Amino acid sequence: MNLTNSEKLYARALTLIPGGVNSPVRACQSVGADPLFIDRAQGCLIVDADGNRYIDYIGSWGPMILGHRHPAVIEAVTTVLERGTSFGAPTDLEVQLAQMVIDAVPSVEIVRMVNSGTEASMSVVRLARGITQREIIIKFDGCYHGHADTLLVAAGSGVATLGIPGSPGIPESIAQHTLSLPYNDVDALTQAMAGKGDSVAAIIVEPVAGNMGLVPPQKGFLECLRQVCDRYGSILIFDEVMTGFRVAYGGAQSLYGVYPDLTCFGKIIGGGLPVGAYGGKHDLMSQVAPQGSVYQAGTLSGNPVAMAAGIATLEQIQKDGFYEALDQKAEQLLSGLENLARKADMPVQTQRVGSMLGFFFNDRPVHNFDDAKTSDVEKFSAFYNGMRREGIYIAPSQFEALFVSAAHETEHIEATLDAAERTLAELN
Repeated sequence: MNLTNSEKLYARALTLIPGGVNSPVRACQSVGADPLFIDRAQGCLIVDADGNRYIDYIGSWGPMILGHRHPAVIEAVTTVLERGTSFGAPTDLEVQLAQMVIDAVPSVEIVRMVNSGTEASMSVVRLARGITQREIIIKFDGCYHGHADTLLVAAGSGVATLGIPGSPGIPESIAQHTLSLPYNDVDALTQAMAGKGDSVAAIIVEPVAGNMGLVPPQKGFLECLRQVCDRYGSILIFDEVMTGFRVAYGGAQSLYGVYPDLTCFGKIIGGGLPVGAYGGKHDLMSQVAPQGSVYQAGTLSGNPVAMAAGIATLEQIQKDGFYEALDQKAEQLLSGLENLARKADMPVQTQRVGSMLGFFFNDRPVHNFDDAKTSDVEKFSAFYNGMRREGIYIAPSQFEALFVSAAHETEHIEATLDAAERTLAELN
C-alpha cells in the first residue's frame, strides 16, 4: 500500500513526538482520522504535504483574520527580520502594539506582552491572587484558558475532544482552589458567590465561549459576572484570547458593553505568530513586577517579529467596513448551513458571533457545556471526514469554533456549501 506524504510524516512523527503532534486536538483522534501535514497556505486556502488544497476554516485556530500570508503582514515581518529576530530587550515595536491594544480595548490602560494565551491566563490569575490575597478562582465548564494547572479543570477544547476530565499531574492542593460552574447559569453563579464570594480572588470567563463549540453568552450572564465581582471584591477576568479583535475591534467587551478588570489576549494580536498579552487598569497592572511585587517574566516576550505581525494585522482590520464585510461572509456561510440542514432534515444547531461560528449536531439549543456534550459526535466525525474529502478544512472536533477570514470570498463560501450539501446527503 502506497502511503501519502502526510501518512509518512505522521508515522515518523509518532516515533519522535507524543502522539505525533505538538498539540493534542491536531491528532484528529476523535474523528477517526490521521492529521494532514500542511505545506503552505495563501489567503483562505491551505495546501497539504501531498499538494491537496483545502478551504480553511481553522485559520491557525483563529488568528488568521486576514487570511494566510497577507501582503501587509509579510512585508512587516520581512522588514523587521532585517533588524534581527530576538533581542531579549525592549523595542519600539512592543510600545507601538501596546498602544494599539490600549486604544482599542475599553478596559485596558496598561498591557504586558507574553508569548501565548496560556501564559497570559496563568499570569493574570497569579496577579488576581496577589492583589486580593485570596486563593479561589471560579471558571466555567467547557471554557479553556490554556493548560496551566489552576485552569485545567472541566476545560473544553482538546480536553473535551479527548474525553479527559482534567489531567494527571495536577495536585489536589491546586485543583481544590478552582471552582468550575455551568456557563450561562446565573443561579449557580450567584449561589456560589453567596457561599464563597469573600474567598474568591477572580472569576475568569470566555465572554463568548469558543472551546465547547461556539456558545454565546445569554442575556444577563456577563452583567451578572460584573455585579457579583463588584459585590464581593473579586476581580473579573475576560479571556479574549480568541474573541479579542475577532468578534469586534474592541473585543467581546465592547460588543456586549460589559467591562472586566483584567483581560487576556492572544492570536490576532500576533498576526499568526506566537504571542499573548494581559492588561487592565493602572491600579491593578501596577502590581506586576518590576513596578510591583507579582512576578512574571519571559525572554521572548515582546518578540519584534511577532510585534510587527500584530501591528500590521491591527492596522488592516481597523479599516472602515472591515468587520461589516467579515460579518456578511460569516452570515452567508451560517445561513447556508442552516438551510442545508433543514433540507436534509438533519437536527443541527448553529450559532454565530461575528466571524466565529458554531455547528452542532444536536436537536436542542446549546447554551453550555452539558448541552454541547449531548451533540452527536459520531455524526460530526462523519461530517468532518466528508468535508475533508471535499476539500474543506474544519476543526477535527465538535467542540471547536469555525473561523471566517477576510480572504474568504463568495466563491469559497459557495464551494463550501456545495460540499456540505453533498456531505449531509451522504450522512442521511
